[in-house]
Amino acid sequence: MIAVPFIGMAAIAFVRERKWILSMTLVTTLVNTALAVFLWSNFDLEDPSLQFVERFEWMPTFGIEYAVGVDGISLLLVLLTTLLPPLCVLGSWESITTRLKAFMMLILLVEGAMMVVFTALDAFLFFMLWEVTMIPMYFMIVLWGGPQRIAAGLKFVLYSLTGSLLLLVGILGMSLQAGTFDIISLADASYSPDSQTWIFLALFLGFAIKLPMLPFHTWLPDAHSEAPTAGSVLLAGVLLKMGGYGFIRFCLPIFPEVAHNVAPAILWLSVVGILYGGYMALAQTDLKRLVAYSSVSHMGFVTLGIFSFNNEGIEGALLQMMTHGLTTGAMFLIVGQLYDRTHSRAIADYGGLQQRMPRFVAILSLFAVASFGLPTTSNFIGEFLILVGVSGENFLFVVMAMGGIVLGAAYMLWMLQRVAFGQPRTEAASKLTDLDFRELLTVTPLAIAIIAIGVYPGPLLEAMDSSVTYVVERLARY
Repeated sequence: MIAVPFIGMAAIAFVRERKWILSMTLVTTLVNTALAVFLWSNFDLEDPSLQFVERFEWMPTFGIEYAVGVDGISLLLVLLTTLLPPLCVLGSWESITTRLKAFMMLILLVEGAMMVVFTALDAFLFFMLWEVTMIPMYFMIVLWGGPQRIAAGLKFVLYSLTGSLLLLVGILGMSLQAGTFDIISLADASYSPDSQTWIFLALFLGFAIKLPMLPFHTWLPDAHSEAPTAGSVLLAGVLLKMGGYGFIRFCLPIFPEVAHNVAPAILWLSVVGILYGGYMALAQTDLKRLVAYSSVSHMGFVTLGIFSFNNEGIEGALLQMMTHGLTTGAMFLIVGQLYDRTHSRAIADYGGLQQRMPRFVAILSLFAVASFGLPTTSNFIGEFLILVGVSGENFLFVVMAMGGIVLGAAYMLWMLQRVAFGQPRTEAASKLTDLDFRELLTVTPLAIAIIAIGVYPGPLLEAMDSSVTYVVERLARY
């Protein structure tokens, strides 16, 4: 699965015709989707340890290995990483008209790098591919983005580099004391009391910037609003999850005592982020910025669940990471389909779309209500588990987080009312055509997944349960 995107990149490099570039990229991404389903079907749900492990010496002088494997925590994110790229290819089929080959190769590079990030068992390998993910996203924003793309790209890189440097400091601090880069061994090593706090802080800030967590979120709305549709989908759907995954993989099992000490502050910061993101989304007049600020609110739920330190909270956070990738990726795809027709993201430029685009409005409505967690949609399950998990810490957190859900319903339904109903506000809006077969094919898999997970989340929860229990048991010792 790791090799397939890079092999696809090498093959596409020798192709010139547009239809072959698109077709080969789509086939490459679909092969990885099929492999991910095969991986899931052969995954032992009862085994909390790592499965499908591969280890090879890479830099033996420094004890660095190429080591990858999957457990219940990374499995869901691997599935998400392989689901979105083919939809990005379909979504970019007609909208990317310049440097198509480079764009498709960047999509594959993101997928390959993310596969390593979510499966790496060596901290140095994890960091190397963490850095690689920044490169294609920067070029997507700068070369194919909107009018403010240069500023948005530079802001994205500066924030990302700051987080990466902090992450590198934390990883080096751990390895110098533990004498290894192996992530499993790092969790069993002992660290001096003073260094634990500083290493945890460096790792936490690096992951918090990527998540992004309040107050390190300011790069996200600009990056989303300027990025092309596929870039926004990959950024919101997959790259943000690196931060939450890092918390669960590094901060909690390696430094449980420090995590317990700082958890109250993080929980308060999380609920403030939920409310702040929802309030800011309510004030937006740009469709993509509205969805971007909704991501800030949803990521607050993720940290709220992770730092509740129990099965319900962490499983809810993992499920929320996956379902946020589905719903927000779907929102960016559907907004991109609208933008391709009018080249406007302003909510005020639409209205009355149910008259001209009934299929579009039906799918947009599903994605909008799924985003704020309507029961029987995927986000509801994750948010419910997170609220159950955090209720044992302080019920005030539950009340405040539910305020974020109310804000989510407000900004999504208000957006839907202004875009879909009433009369068209511009001449362009009155002449729009409904979704064609390719566009329906792009968003239908996400619609099916959102409903399927909302109705029957059991298989995903079973897949992560034993691995999450292992993490919670480590935390319970402190």
